[in-house]
Amino acid sequence: MTPSPAPAPSPGIRLRGVGVRYGGDTVLASLNMDLPGGRWTCLLGASGGGKTTLVRRIAGLTHGAALSGGIDADDNAALGGRIAYMAQSHMLLPWLSVEDNVALGSRLRGEAVQRNRVDALLGGVGLAGERNKLPRTLSGGMGQRVALARTLYENRALNLLDEPFSKLDAITRHRIQNLALQLLRGKTVLLVTHDPLEAIRLGHRLYVMAGRPARVRELQLPGLPPRDLGDAGVAKLSQQLLEELAGGRTC
Repeated sequence: MTPSPAPAPSPGIRLRGVGVRYGGDTVLASLNMDLPGGRWTCLLGASGGGKTTLVRRIAGLTHGAALSGGIDADDNAALGGRIAYMAQSHMLLPWLSVEDNVALGSRLRGEAVQRNRVDALLGGVGLAGERNKLPRTLSGGMGQRVALARTLYENRALNLLDEPFSKLDAITRHRIQNLALQLLRGKTVLLVTHDPLEAIRLGHRLYVMAGRPARVRELQLPGLPPRDLGDAGVAKLSQQLLEELAGGRTC
C-alpha cells in the first residue's frame, strides 16, 4: 500500500513546562519533551503513570483539568486540524459498519468519503472481508485494527497513538507495526506503549516516564528503526528497561 503524500513536512512539537492537575492530584508538572518532525517518539512507562494524560493534553482533550506550560509546533502554526488521535479504547460507533467507522472523519466533516483509501486501509490491516460488519461482532484485536485504520485515514501531520497494538497477537502486531511505519513515514508520531521491545523497535527517540507527578527522561537508542529484535544489544536494553520499570525507577 502506497502512503498518501503529505502536503508539507510534518512539524516537530515542543512541550515546555507542561502540567496537568485534576483537583488535588498533580499528574504532570513542569514536563519538557521534544517530538522531532517526521519521526517516531515512543513514550514508555507503567500503567497509570500519566502517559495517556500527556497524550490527551497534546490533543487538547484534558477537559476539567488545571493546565500549565505550552505546546507548540516548530513551524509556529497552530496544531488544530493537524492531529490524529487513537485512544486506548477503539471508540468505534456501534451503529456504523467497519468501513463507515474508518471514514468517520469525512462523514463528520461533510466531505466525500475517499473509498479507495478506505479499501486500501482495510486491506492493509487485514479486514477487507469484514467491511460490512458492526463493531459488536469484532474481536478486541479486530476493533483495534479498525481504529488504527481510521487514524491512518485522516493522513494528519501529527499522530498520537495510545497503545495502538496492545490487543494484537505477536505475528499480527509485527505486521501492523510495519504497515504503520510505512504509512506514517515522514509524519510526526508519538507512540505510547508499555512494551520496551516495541518502543526500542519503532522509536527514533524514546522517553521513559515515571513518578508522581510524572517525569520523563530521554534514553538514547542505537541506529534507526525498525530495529532487529534479534540483536543482542536490543535484547539487553529491553531487559534493562523491564527491570527498571518493574522496580518503579526512572531510567
